[in-house]
Amino acid sequence: MIFLFLTSGLFLGWTLGANDAANVFGSAVGSRMVSFTRAAVIASIFVILGAVLQGAGASETLGRLGSVNAMGGAFTVALAAALTVYFMTRAGLPVSTTQAIVGAIIGWNFFTNNAVDTRALTQIVTTWITGPVLGALFAYALYHLVKITRRRIRTHLLKYESMLRFGLLIAGAFGAYSLGANNIANVMGVFVPSIPLVTTDFGIFTLTGPQQLFFLGAIAIAAGVLTYSRKVMETVGANLLELSSETAFVVVLSQALVLFIFSSSALSGLLVKAGLPPIPLVPVSSTQVVVGSVLGIGLYKGVRNINIKVLGSIASGWITTPVAAGVLAFLLLFFVKNLFGIDVGHSFNPPASTGEGISTATIIRYSIPALLAITAAYLIYLVLSEKKKTERLNKEYYK
Repeated sequence: MIFLFLTSGLFLGWTLGANDAANVFGSAVGSRMVSFTRAAVIASIFVILGAVLQGAGASETLGRLGSVNAMGGAFTVALAAALTVYFMTRAGLPVSTTQAIVGAIIGWNFFTNNAVDTRALTQIVTTWITGPVLGALFAYALYHLVKITRRRIRTHLLKYESMLRFGLLIAGAFGAYSLGANNIANVMGVFVPSIPLVTTDFGIFTLTGPQQLFFLGAIAIAAGVLTYSRKVMETVGANLLELSSETAFVVVLSQALVLFIFSSSALSGLLVKAGLPPIPLVPVSSTQVVVGSVLGIGLYKGVRNINIKVLGSIASGWITTPVAAGVLAFLLLFFVKNLFGIDVGHSFNPPASTGEGISTATIIRYSIPALLAITAAYLIYLVLSEKKKTERLNKEYYK
């Protein structure tokens, strides 16, 4: 029964992979510096690692916005957000999964007469502005730094392109990790209050119940990346602004830095120790950050280089997504409760742990070590392949 309710969250994870996770490598693929297959594999691996190892921070803030305390309610909220993002993605718009889940949770709050935590909502909505602004600032500064570095270093163009390609892979892996750590809250955060999974001790590490949920959600994200993300990659990477290898690297790195800032509890703690206000750990729209980063480069080059029409269509999706998700969630909650008699929101007492928790832990027991081994092997392969490619290009050049 638990896994039946989780299907909507897994579907939401798939839509996030098809849409938001594509932003990690969209600019790199759009500039033809990285193949889609390689980008999808790297993004999938590091999204899973980020979600499992560092996904708890942002989910707490999302939980304060609305604690969906019934599995039927969590199922319906996730389904409303997933359907909203899916249909927007079908239209070719890189919409925000964060805004979809926020709108759906607010719809649940209205339906169940629960108060909306205005502080949590303010923190989340603020990132809808600060996220793209920071992305634009980082991109502007990094692009200026890259241009200066390019003028000062004296290296062959082929070697420089090879360095950028490898840099794109590293920055993309970093961005995918940050995306998993930050955005897994959008996928599985609504299920945390109502899904009882036991904490499992593996000897050298322990996985909590939420971490097990995050792992399952990350698998769904990876599936979305691998199966349905190409169209959105092309929209972000090519249609919004013509991207060179340098601009692609800057966009990927800028997006990774912004997501990391809003995901790192360690960085937030350092600011507190220094007497500064902490950084809110909130789910950030990777779509908005990427578009902001591309816009920052466009401002550096001149506004005439930006496709304003595409930018306007993306902005309209940002406005309609939370509203559509909230209305759809309200309607679906009404039908689920009144037609099927399923509880969608009241005090929920978690039952004693059942076999579901054990079976999930068993899956993870074998999956995590295998994933780490695959990651290490693939990184070694990338390093060796890039080295061989550079050597081959140098030989051809000096012939």
